[in-house]
Amino acid sequence: MACNNYIGIFGGDKRQVYMASSLLNKGYHVCTYKLFDKIEHKNHSAVNSLEELMAKCRVLIGPVPLTRDLVTISSGSAGNSSSRTIAHYLNKEHMLIGGLIPPDIRKLCDEKGVFCYDLMDSDKIAIMNAIATAEGTIMEAIKSSDFNLHKSNCLVLGYGRCGKVLAAKLKGLDANVTVAARSDDDLAYAQAAGFSIIHIKDIKPVLPSFHFIFNTVPALVLDQECLKKVSKDAVIIDIASAPGGVDFEYALNHGINAKLCLGIPGKVSPRTSADILVTEIEALMKEVIK
Repeated sequence: MACNNYIGIFGGDKRQVYMASSLLNKGYHVCTYKLFDKIEHKNHSAVNSLEELMAKCRVLIGPVPLTRDLVTISSGSAGNSSSRTIAHYLNKEHMLIGGLIPPDIRKLCDEKGVFCYDLMDSDKIAIMNAIATAEGTIMEAIKSSDFNLHKSNCLVLGYGRCGKVLAAKLKGLDANVTVAARSDDDLAYAQAAGFSIIHIKDIKPVLPSFHFIFNTVPALVLDQECLKKVSKDAVIIDIASAPGGVDFEYALNHGINAKLCLGIPGKVSPRTSADILVTEIEALMKEVIK
């Protein structure tokens, strides 16, 4: 029978390591499976399978995203684990916590009476994640270009959480920022924030003028016809969910500098990201576990 006092952490990146360390330092017993790094602590034990983890632990904390291909668990360690294993061994005693949990696993949890919480449903976490994502995106842009961001022409595609934070930070670096979006409301908010604006459907003629193009839209925006217009010196950084919003095959075959950058918070600021997640998870456990 799963124990209330044991927390199971599986898969993921450096964030999972820092989460485990933080929870251990707070006095919790933590079991881990396929963690990115080893952890040395008297209240920590590494297990050999998801089945063992789920048998020992009531609270199960998965990676963000839980799975990238809807089959295997996202993991920085060697080897793969099936998300179907989680589905099979879940029971109503469990709490499943993760990020971008697939609909089929959510549905199964509902059918089994399992408490399931997607961390990315939290506005607070999503906004704080957007900060880390924006910082990492800017880092990638600087590494990938011969231009300064200062006074450069930047195009931000999309004005959701990530787009808003990224545009603001680029503006803070004195870049000339244009926001492209589909929603008239988003464009109005962007204009009110001091950005130049353009509707996404109208970007093609202006693409040659940008040194940096940042995509946050999880749909094909920069297709072949758009990429033909992009300056040969431009850098494209795509932070939208896979497969992104860029025709990367065309970009690769035509010497266009385009990068798909996923999981940025876990790569550039895993400790801060882990602290944010642990705060949310602790509050959740106190609310759910009586």
